[in-house]
Order: sequence, then C-alpha cells, then structure tokens
Amino acid sequence: MPIDLHEMLDPAKTAVVTMELQRSIAGEGGALPDLRAQIAPVLPNVRRLLTAARSASVPVVHCIAGPSKVPSAPPNYPLAAAMARRREGAGDAPPPDPEALARGLEVVPDIGPEPTDVRVVRSHGLTPFTGTELDAVLRQLGVQSVVAAGVSLNIGIIGLSVEAVGLGYRVAVVTDGVAGTPAEYGQAVLQNTVRMVATLVQVDQVVDLWATR
Repeated sequence: MPIDLHEMLDPAKTAVVTMELQRSIAGEGGALPDLRAQIAPVLPNVRRLLTAARSASVPVVHCIAGPSKVPSAPPNYPLAAAMARRREGAGDAPPPDPEALARGLEVVPDIGPEPTDVRVVRSHGLTPFTGTELDAVLRQLGVQSVVAAGVSLNIGIIGLSVEAVGLGYRVAVVTDGVAGTPAEYGQAVLQNTVRMVATLVQVDQVVDLWATR
C-alpha cells in the first residue's frame, strides 16, 4: 500500500526529532571530525526543515547525548571510550573546562534552534528513547509520526527509527538531512536498512507538504 505523506505527516500529529546535532558532535571542533565533515553540508537543509515545522506548528525535539551520570564508571562500548579520551584531553593538554563541556551540549547554531524547541538529554547508551523521557514528551504532544534528521546513519538514526517503530510511531527519515561516515556507507545504510523501518523522504517534500497545510 503506498504511503500517504499528507496523512502520515499531518502537522497535528507529527514532530521533527533531531539526533545529536550538538556542538560536541556536529559543530566545529567536534569529537568526530569525519562525521562533522559529512553533516556540515546538509545542516542548511535541516534548518529549512525546522523552520517549516515551526511555521506549521510542528514540534521540534532535539535529542542530545550528555555526559554520564556516573563519571567514574568505565565506558561500556568503544565509541564512548574514544570520546571520553578526547574529552579528557590528549597528552599534556588540559581537559575541557565545565563551561566548554556545557557548550558542547548546545544545539549547533547552523540549524537555528529556538527557545520553543524541546531538548531531551540522555546520559548513557546509543539511542534516544531508552532511559529518557522522549517517548513521554512525544505522547504529551500528541505525536504519532516522527520526522528524523541528524547523525549518524552508522548508529543513531538506525536506533532512533527502530525504537520509534517499536513504540508504535511511524518514522520518516529525511535523506538530505542525515549523514554517516564514510558517505557511501551512509547511503548504503539508508537503502538497505533504514528504508525497511522508515519512509525515506527529502526535505523539500516535507517543506512543501507543510506549506500547503
């Protein structure tokens, strides 16, 4: 059965959810420079998407990866260990100060965050629903469908999509508002994994749809 995007992305029942578009990951000097290089060119697309969402009264929710609640606990997966080493500083370099760490949790200015946007911060794991209030926030907003953007296609967007579907939401992933590394791998993930659980759309499709509503 073909997907009716007008019905699926009804502004009254949809939210845009961004994944880890924060300074420490998608910003200049972020912990993952290769990923930053891939996401930087599509951030203007994400900005257009969020502007259209706000104009159509579609909630915007930013999922942020924050520090561990138990800083002394050893990371339980390799990526977390690598990022912890970077945060601690390399060699004789001093570790980042608390203000710098706080700035790292800010949404990148490239996508024009607004005070009306909602932020959901997680302190562990790889996906935005587990152990956070994201599901409760979306249900309070009356959301049934999620438009996902951000990073990365390697892990985060897959996890967001699978978890959302498992909780009963429908998911649309904007193909020109996400990134992975290397680039060709990200495209393979979109076509061979993400499209099995989410509807693939482009930012212009969503922007035009909401403009007509």
